Amino acid sequence: MKDQLFSDTRSIVRAKDGLEREYETGEMVRRIWRENLRPRLGILIVAMVAMILTAATTGAIPFLIQKVADDVFVAKKAEMIYWVTAGIVLVSIIKCLAEYVAEVTVGYLGHRFIADLRIRMFNRLAFADLSWIQSIHSGRLLSGFLNDSNLIRQAASRSLVTLGESYLKIIILVATMFYMDARFSILILLFMPIGWVMLGRQRRKMRKSTSKSLQETGDLSALVTQTLRGIRVVRAYAQEEKEKDRAASAINRALEFTMRGTRARALSSPSIELLTGLGFALAIYFAGTKGIRGDLTLGHFMGFMTAALLIYPPLKSAATLQTQLQEGMAAASRVFGIIDLETQMKEAPDAPALKLTQGELTYDDVSFAYEPGKPVLQGVNLTIAPGKTVALVGPSGSGKSTMVNLALRFFDPSGGKITIDGQNISEVSIASLRDSIALVTQDPVLFDDSVRANIAYGSRPENEDEVIAAAKAAAAHDFITQLPQGYDTRVGEAGTLLSGGERQRIAIARAIYKNAPILLLDEPTSSLDSEAESKVQKALEKLMRGRTVLMIAHRLSTVQKADMICVLDHGRVIETGRHTELVAKGGLYARLHKTQFDIGGEASVAPAPDADESDDPEAVALATK
Repeated sequence: MKDQLFSDTRSIVRAKDGLEREYETGEMVRRIWRENLRPRLGILIVAMVAMILTAATTGAIPFLIQKVADDVFVAKKAEMIYWVTAGIVLVSIIKCLAEYVAEVTVGYLGHRFIADLRIRMFNRLAFADLSWIQSIHSGRLLSGFLNDSNLIRQAASRSLVTLGESYLKIIILVATMFYMDARFSILILLFMPIGWVMLGRQRRKMRKSTSKSLQETGDLSALVTQTLRGIRVVRAYAQEEKEKDRAASAINRALEFTMRGTRARALSSPSIELLTGLGFALAIYFAGTKGIRGDLTLGHFMGFMTAALLIYPPLKSAATLQTQLQEGMAAASRVFGIIDLETQMKEAPDAPALKLTQGELTYDDVSFAYEPGKPVLQGVNLTIAPGKTVALVGPSGSGKSTMVNLALRFFDPSGGKITIDGQNISEVSIASLRDSIALVTQDPVLFDDSVRANIAYGSRPENEDEVIAAAKAAAAHDFITQLPQGYDTRVGEAGTLLSGGERQRIAIARAIYKNAPILLLDEPTSSLDSEAESKVQKALEKLMRGRTVLMIAHRLSTVQKADMICVLDHGRVIETGRHTELVAKGGLYARLHKTQFDIGGEASVAPAPDADESDDPEAVALATK
C-alpha cells in the first residue's frame, strides 16, 4: 500500500460492523452518567470540587500578576511584596493538591467505568444465545474487550478529566478577561466560533475513522486467532506467504483508517492555535495603541495578557481532546452494541425449579429450524424411559446434535415441546434444568486449570475423595497420578498438554462427578483411536449405569447395546428398535451398518467387560448413584 501521510486513500472502504449501533454523543453521555457516575456521586463531587479549585486558582494568577505590576513595580508599595508572595505560594499549594485529587478521583472513575463495562460485556456473552455466539468470530469479541474498551478507558479517564478541567478554566479565565476588559476579550475570542465549527467537522471524521479502524483491528485479531488454531494446516499446505499477505492487508487497512483519525486530530490543535493567534494579534495592536496614548496601565495590560495566555493551553487541550473523545465514543458504540444485545432465550421471572422424580425425557412432536424455511427437525416424537439408553444414528445433518442442544435448552423448539418427568423444560428455570443433565461431547472442553478443577467444574464444591473416585470410575486416575503435579497439574489451553483419550476421560470424570440423572453423549468416542476408544468406552459404561441416556454415535459398534436405537433422516424419525431388529428390517440403519462394517473394516463389536471385572468399589458406587 502506498504511503499516505496527508491525504486519504479513497479506495479503502469498509462496510458497517453488524454489532455496532448508532448512539448520539449526548445519549451516550447521559447513559454513562445514569449507569456509572451517579452511583458513585460522592467520588464525583470530590472530583468536581478539585477541578473547580484547580480552575479557580488558575484564574487568580492574572490578578496577582496585575498586583505585582501596579502595586510593586509602579506604585512602589513595599508591603505588597509579602502579600503577593504569600498569595502565590498559597495559590500554588491549593492548585497542586487540587490537581492531584482531581487526577486520582477522575482516573478511578474512568478505570472503574471500563471495569464495569467489561464485566457487563462478559456477562452478556456468558448468557447470550448460542446461535448468536456461533455466528460471531471470537476475534471480534476479543477486540471489544481489549482494543475497544482500552480506547473508552483513555477517553473516560483522560479525555473527560482534562476536558472538564479545560472547560472550567476557559469559563473562569474568560470571565476574568471580560472583568478586566470586555473589548479586548471580544477581540481575542472573535475567531473562536469559526474554530468550533471546524472542530465539529473533524469530530465527525474522527469518530467514523476510529470505528473503521477498530473493525479492521477486530479482523486482524480474528485472523491471528484463526491462523494460530490452524497453524498445522497452514504449514502442511505451505500457505505461510498467503496468510502473511492477508495479515499485512488487514494491518495496512487499519493503518489507513487510523491515519485518517490522526490527520483529523492533528488538524484540530493548529486550527485553534491559528485562530487564537489572530485574536492575540488584534488585541495586542489595540492595547499597544491605547498604551501609547496612556489610556492603559502596564499592570492592567500584563494581567489581561496573562489571562489571555493562560486560556490558550486549555483551549488547545479542549480542541484536541474533543476529537480524542470521539475515539472513545466510536469504541463505546461497538461495546454497547454487545451489551445491549437482546437475548431470545429467556425464562419467566417466576419459573419454578425442575422437579426430578424419575428422569424421563420426552420429545413431543418437536420441530426446529435454525433458519426460516430450512427445518432441521420435523415432528420428532421420542421417549427415553428412566434409566434407559437411546442411541441416535443417521447421516450427517439429520438433526442428531440438534436434539441434544434442544434438551439442554440451548435453543427452543419452533413446534412441539420437550418434557422431563412431564414438565415442559421451557417453563422451568434454566439453571435447574441444566443442573439435572450432564454432557460429554466428541471434542472435550477443558480449561487451562488443574485436573482437579476441571473434574469438579460446574458442580458442587470440590471434594477430594469424590474427585478421585470420579477419576477412577472414568479410568483416568492412573494417568493423572503420573502427571508432574498429579491432580494439581494444569492441563494447558483447551487441554493441549493431554492426549485426546486423556482429555475425554477427564470429561467423563466431570460428568460422573456431577452425578446428574440425565446424560447426553454427543459422539464421545468418534475422534479416538482404537486403544483410547476401548478405555473411554469402559468408562462410559460405568457412567451410564442407572442414568437416562441419550447418545449420538457415528460408530455403530458403540450403540449396539442401547435399549433402543432411533434412526433419523432429514429431521424425521424413520426407524426405531434394537440393533438386531433394525438390521433385519433392511432399512437405512441396515445400509449404514453394512457400509460402515464393509468399508470401515470393523469386523466385530468390542466384547462387553466381564461381570466380575475388578473395579474400584468406591468408583463403582459413585458411578451407579
